[in-house]
Amino acid sequence: MQTVPSRKRLVSLGLVAVVVAALIQALTGTATAAGPLISQSKPVTASSSESAAFPPSAVVDGSTGTRWSSQFSDPQWIQVDLGSAAAVDEVVLNWEAAYARNFQVQVSADGSTWTTVYTTATSTGGVQTLPVTGSGRYVRLNLTTRATPWGYSLWEFQVFGTFGGNPGPGDGLLSYNKPAVASSHQDDGACPSCLPVKATDFDPATRWATSATTGWVDPGWITVDLGATATISKVVLQWDPAYAVSYQIQVSDDNATWRPIHSTTTGKGFKETLTVSGTGRYVRMYGTQRSNGYGYSLWEFQVYGTGGSPVPPPPLPPAPNFTRLAWSDEFTGAANSTPDPAKWTPEIGPGVNNELQYYTNNDNARMDGNGNLNIQVRRQATPGSACPPDPISGSTTCQYTSGRLNSYNKFQFTYGRVEARIKVSSTQGLWPAFWMLGSNFFATRTPWPNCGEIDIMEHVGRELNTVYSTLHAPAYFGAGGYGQPLDLRQRVDAAFHTFAVEWDSSHMTFFVDGRSFFTVDRTQLELTRGPWVYDHDHFIILNSAIGGDFPGPPGAGTVLPQNMLIDYVRVYR
Repeated sequence: MQTVPSRKRLVSLGLVAVVVAALIQALTGTATAAGPLISQSKPVTASSSESAAFPPSAVVDGSTGTRWSSQFSDPQWIQVDLGSAAAVDEVVLNWEAAYARNFQVQVSADGSTWTTVYTTATSTGGVQTLPVTGSGRYVRLNLTTRATPWGYSLWEFQVFGTFGGNPGPGDGLLSYNKPAVASSHQDDGACPSCLPVKATDFDPATRWATSATTGWVDPGWITVDLGATATISKVVLQWDPAYAVSYQIQVSDDNATWRPIHSTTTGKGFKETLTVSGTGRYVRMYGTQRSNGYGYSLWEFQVYGTGGSPVPPPPLPPAPNFTRLAWSDEFTGAANSTPDPAKWTPEIGPGVNNELQYYTNNDNARMDGNGNLNIQVRRQATPGSACPPDPISGSTTCQYTSGRLNSYNKFQFTYGRVEARIKVSSTQGLWPAFWMLGSNFFATRTPWPNCGEIDIMEHVGRELNTVYSTLHAPAYFGAGGYGQPLDLRQRVDAAFHTFAVEWDSSHMTFFVDGRSFFTVDRTQLELTRGPWVYDHDHFIILNSAIGGDFPGPPGAGTVLPQNMLIDYVRVYR
């Protein structure tokens, strides 16, 4: 059996290597980066983490006392989202003892197609200053061979360069809010006001679709007017399931005579990022073969390049700090007191999703005097209320009461770490949840699921050991939501558990009791399921439902009342 060196010895050797490398750099006068540091505090994602103690965000926090560490396998990767395209001229890696022997530095305009700008099979770890030449919004380390039995571990991953200048393909969105016309458009209950401009509004929750009455035919097309002649380097198509198998990207100077700059007969749908080369004022997607019996439909039709008459799109919100407490409720009120009205609003009335409870005005949401909020589900008829027929009595008067609180207009936010310590209750038909909904649901009456929903924790009484974390959006929702269950290997209601999500512009990672179990990578989501619709404010919801589509109805085995205890809710950003 091969002897594995101790972790403590590896760390000490790694620190020596760091010091030696730094001295060599100082004595030889290694040139400093041509551009400034542009990766600090930017969103970072990785293929894995050894544990929640070693998150990807640690490599851009400016501290050599925190680090990212991967799981103990090959290959792995870690990437930083610079927020916009940049010319990258230097990368500095500060390795912990568990370094990569073989790796590549890669850049990408879209987080999907990568160009290698540095490669080595003989890395010795320590501090590595790598002169590179490349451009893109994303910079990735593709790690293929470990130097130790452990994973890969970095104290810092620094990218230097300049934004603007000559960043190459991917810079300059030319189509934002530009006029668009199409062969037809849909406007009915299935797709109201699905106009051509919905594909150029930079809103991933709105779409253009060809008409159900006249437009589910070939060919079908959509054209964007860039306002002036442009040199076009990239086109991004984010398809609805009604996509084109065969289509061309065409350009025109006069909106009459067209020149193809891209052609395919093997379109795959979802997100397609096309590197193209052409000039013209008008750009058209011209579809000639549909993927199914429906028409053509695009969430986004984005054109990139130089020239035109561009309007800058709205910037992404700033990257979060997952360690700075921004808001919390510790629920320290006296016994039987109501939730803090400066932080929570009770939602009053019958539930949705065929649920059987009536949500009261905090009658079912009270402090327990021991530092917890108690949301209690009771068997209690509510006169005048209207619910689906009760499976036991058949009555349409709501036979149960519960509580539902939200933080809308009290506290709402974009990106951060959101966590709550909760002891759920569990019985047949019960459905406690800790989740978030897009604030535009109320602010602009954006319908669900277009507003976006982030379910941090759901539990249903029929699955005693399991919790769920799930995303809902226009292209994946309800039973088709994008999520994952976690089997705790014991009853969920046996103890308090801490449920959390870390959310930024490029990923969400879900945790239970400090252990990450599900990561949603934005790039992968867009390539396989549909648009990411989470770059805007959300608010927090706590509730406990009974009955409904997910848990099923209560029955003879249902025991009431049931208490959902919340020790605290905290947001770091």
